[in-house]
Amino acid sequence: MIMAEDETRDFADFSARLADRMDQLPKRLRQVAHFANDHPDEIALGTAAAVAENAGVQASTLVRFAKTLGYSGFSDLQQVFLARLKQRFPDYRQRVALLRTEPNEGSLSAPLLNGFADAATLSIERLRASADPGKIDEAIELLAGADIIHLVAARRLFSVAAYLAYAFGNLGQRCALVDHVGQLGKEQISLAGPRDVVLAISYTPYSPDTIELATIAHQRGNAILAITDSPASPLARLARIRLDVEEADHGAFRSLAATFALAMTLAVGTAEHKGRD
Repeated sequence: MIMAEDETRDFADFSARLADRMDQLPKRLRQVAHFANDHPDEIALGTAAAVAENAGVQASTLVRFAKTLGYSGFSDLQQVFLARLKQRFPDYRQRVALLRTEPNEGSLSAPLLNGFADAATLSIERLRASADPGKIDEAIELLAGADIIHLVAARRLFSVAAYLAYAFGNLGQRCALVDHVGQLGKEQISLAGPRDVVLAISYTPYSPDTIELATIAHQRGNAILAITDSPASPLARLARIRLDVEEADHGAFRSLAATFALAMTLAVGTAEHKGRD
């Protein structure tokens, strides 16, 4: 049975249908169902081949799973997960509206400050818990061995790249901030030499410019160090080393506290590594 268009984009409807049919699903389809529940962002953003590999099934199993639940195919099912992902990150006017619904107890600033401070604290604690020191050491070694570090980021994450340009510059590490002014990002990244490293930063919803520039550098043979938020990130397939950061949010405004802490670690760690050498 093929569902109506409005139903196929409803994640709650998908969840209800899956719950109703879970016990009747064959083993492989149940495996896909469990993977979808545990990794919804990867379903939303990954290619069928990548999702199938990570779920431990054939790509044809994804199609069969989708059709069993009434979708025309995996791409059709994927739209449900994409819609869910977009709902998690409303636009800024919607975010402010969400904050206005929270009790302010007579003060406008106090709940805002407390909320953003709590989100920053939670972000830092998540970073402490999930960070792999060995992988961060590898990233520092990669950066320390670069002739020039090219910094690629956009939108709110551009502030992190700008900070890194400032920090690396003051610590004596040659770097280049790819600012994409005048849509000249491609020309800027094309200046990367064979011993240069590209540090690319992008979180959901991923910046097309960042992905495009990192892809160009990857195709030219440059090592990519990615700071991102998911194994399903488009940067994951390009990265020699990937560092994942999970930022908390308040009123859908995500913190950057953990990202800046990691950026400071990379900058100072690179300088210390080069100093020892």
